[in-house]
Amino acid sequence: MIKEKTQGEVSSQGSQLLEERPFAYGMHIYKFVWIFLIGCVAGYVVEMLWGYVQMGHFESRQGLIYGPFSPVYGFGAVLFTLLMWWLRKASGVTIFVISAVGGALFEFFCSFFQEVVFGTLSWEYSHSPFNLAGRTNLKYAVYWGILGFVFIRHTLPWVSRQIEKIPKKVGVPLTNVVIVLLALDILLSAAAVKQWSNRQQHAAESGVISTFLDTHYPDERMEKIYPNMKLAEDHREESEKKKAESESKESASHAQTKGND
Repeated sequence: MIKEKTQGEVSSQGSQLLEERPFAYGMHIYKFVWIFLIGCVAGYVVEMLWGYVQMGHFESRQGLIYGPFSPVYGFGAVLFTLLMWWLRKASGVTIFVISAVGGALFEFFCSFFQEVVFGTLSWEYSHSPFNLAGRTNLKYAVYWGILGFVFIRHTLPWVSRQIEKIPKKVGVPLTNVVIVLLALDILLSAAAVKQWSNRQQHAAESGVISTFLDTHYPDERMEKIYPNMKLAEDHREESEKKKAESESKESASHAQTKGND
């Protein structure tokens, strides 16, 4: 006679299975925290190296005041994971196209959000061809497509395995500490950027918090941390100048070509 399992036995076995699972197994919220953190650091490194290649020297590419973090890449990594994980076995072309479109829309949203909330911009592409309201363009959409393909097919599976190797007794409290510290860093950075923007527009608020921000995060420090961040109007004026210079050079080149003919 087969003995039926009691509800307590089934519940006990279920709990045992959960305990046997590795840390942050599957699409656990803790895994997303680490994916965000790793994306922030990796994005910072990529931006620093890209800046060095373009300018010949290193320049700050921090997205937060404290730490080598670029949250745009962190949120992008989380977005790609949520959007593409279920399509990881799809064709390379499908992954590339969805990553390109999703990445471009994400970049557009980040730019729009930054301007609406803080009145600033960190990038402006009005002077480049095939741009969308100056917030993103075709070139960077292609970069997002390549990045998304590499991330989903190669980077994410490896990163996921490494995260799950963290012992639970260490991983759970450590992740909670990371969540608190990142949240504080994000809130403080947002407040400092908002106050800096208000100062630039001569609309700085007064009060204990504002005085603290003015004292500890003056213009000089903020400009050193965020050298590419400017008021939206200033960024657009600079972009228009670049566009005018480019058109002028192109016009002069055409005129010279015709003269030689």
